Amino acid sequence: MPLQLMQIKPGIVKDITPYSAGKNGPYWIDGNLIRFKNGYAEKIGGWLKDAYTRVDAAGIVTATETTFEGIARAMVSWRSITDGEDRIAIGTHNHLYILENNALYDITPLRKTTSNLTNPLKTTDESTTIVVTDNSHGASNGDWVVINSAAAIGGITAAQLNQSEGYQITFLTANTYSITVSSAATSTVAAGGGTTIDISYLIGVAEGLGQQSGDPALGWGTGSWGGSTWGTARSTDSSDVKLSNSQWSLVLWGEDLVATVRGGAIFYYDTSSAGRAVLVSGLAGATSVPTTTSISIISFPDRHLLSLGADPISSSGNIDPMQVRWSTQEDFTIWQPTATNTAGDQRLEVGTKIVSAVSAKDETFIATDEAVYGMSFIGPPFIFSFRLLATNCGAAGKNVLLAVDNRVYWMGKSNFFLYDGTVKEIPCPVQHFIFDRMQTDYIDKTVVGHNKAFNEVIWFYVSTSNSAGTANPEPDSYVAFNYQDLAWSIGTLNRTVWSDAFGVRNVPFAFDETGILYNHETGTSDNGSSMNSFVESSAMEISQGGDSLYMVDKIIPDLTATDDTSLSLTLKTRKYPNSPDITKGSFTVTNETTKVSTRAKARQMTMKIASSGANDDWQLGDFRINTRQDGLR
Repeated sequence: MPLQLMQIKPGIVKDITPYSAGKNGPYWIDGNLIRFKNGYAEKIGGWLKDAYTRVDAAGIVTATETTFEGIARAMVSWRSITDGEDRIAIGTHNHLYILENNALYDITPLRKTTSNLTNPLKTTDESTTIVVTDNSHGASNGDWVVINSAAAIGGITAAQLNQSEGYQITFLTANTYSITVSSAATSTVAAGGGTTIDISYLIGVAEGLGQQSGDPALGWGTGSWGGSTWGTARSTDSSDVKLSNSQWSLVLWGEDLVATVRGGAIFYYDTSSAGRAVLVSGLAGATSVPTTTSISIISFPDRHLLSLGADPISSSGNIDPMQVRWSTQEDFTIWQPTATNTAGDQRLEVGTKIVSAVSAKDETFIATDEAVYGMSFIGPPFIFSFRLLATNCGAAGKNVLLAVDNRVYWMGKSNFFLYDGTVKEIPCPVQHFIFDRMQTDYIDKTVVGHNKAFNEVIWFYVSTSNSAGTANPEPDSYVAFNYQDLAWSIGTLNRTVWSDAFGVRNVPFAFDETGILYNHETGTSDNGSSMNSFVESSAMEISQGGDSLYMVDKIIPDLTATDDTSLSLTLKTRKYPNSPDITKGSFTVTNETTKVSTRAKARQMTMKIASSGANDDWQLGDFRINTRQDGLR
């Protein structure tokens, strides 16, 4: 018989049976670390660890090749017009950073500073724990402190004590707490460190930071009536009320940064002056600045700072999760409405809380947990109009919306949507697969990324396969949508935040859960290690109608690959859709392979192509097979 062309349609299909996927396609039914480009499967680019230095407030380099402290949750990138510097702001669940030309600065706002303490440090021989005495410090367990001007004590050097990144504390009493240094003391000192010690307290638990996961609220009175015994905390496995994990909203005001802690205050960082971010409410002339905010965003092109899920003007400190407030135009410090400014507020109606928002063309796109709104500037007297765009399409989490050109893409609680003037559900052939294996308790950790060079929207989520189980798991899997080819792909990759290429960074970059920053689409490996990439087809009928058994004795590969790429080709054959698989191979395929001899007998056949070399790089074309009718034996 003549050679038979195997034209497999682009995209992964998992929500129908492999046989049906073959009859209706054929399609690919599984894959990892691959994408679809121009209709064909290829291995994605590799990634390499980024190198940077840590710099203190005095401009002194204190460390190299370090990791960020905390789980990265937000990033924003920009290039300064004034000095031409590339900057990236990174918000973790503990800190706020600026990465400027690969120099890292900690700009986490301060809660307070205690000055001129006298000998507040205590060491214990052979222990790395130091007890700090600071009366009425007001810190919580897990907060961070930075010690300045301390002298050596008990064998602990001054450089160790005064490190710019600070220390995370363990709460002891209202007047004391402990920190842990890198080396053990060589003697016990009851009180030491000097007479002019300054201690700076970073914002922390009380201000909305330090919460890695959305843990259950277990205090007395939490949850439904009668769910537990009188006067006792609700049990861990029965609470239906969850505290939000710590998140940042990072937006640009010109060349400066506005940063908001979810459920906390709004801060401002002036790039023209060294130091840390400061409270907007503390700036000169500030009026009625929201004290609690879920999300901050800037409306374009009118330039109002928006506070979503904020406390109303009339009830400061009492957050209304459906409240929208905005500053006066071109001034993010003025929030008190007057007859001569454009500050104001509006409460949304459909939903229980505002979940996410993104600036899209000439309107701000706002998603609650049940609906989506369009917010547009119209000028006085009403300032903004609010349009209910659709219901039953709320966002899954804070970081799931992405604006691309004139469209907005987002993940809902059980499906995917786009807005291009009207709201539409995106047909997704892996929808049930994704949401069935997602840990819904951690859906708010889902984060979206854009890879414009390949027309991809990527969502990273926490799966049921996460090795951390239920102990603060982070996103470990992804689902990607190619909006040009309308093809979906899936795989495993642990990323907590992603940013597309910009400026001198001409490739996307992203953080993993350990605080390491990677440059993507760089090389062909996982930071020098192998990438386990594969793609597997549906069950394809070897003959028309699938009535007869056929012998597949030859496969003609079609691929583009580097000279040192070696692919593994595996066939699985079946006589019937529910018959056991018979595996043939694996066979080695390179860019010089003209044919593969197989001798596989079946009615249906699947094909899996995989690579595991650190230098492998490949793209598939249209394979062909040689078949002949055969008997049962």
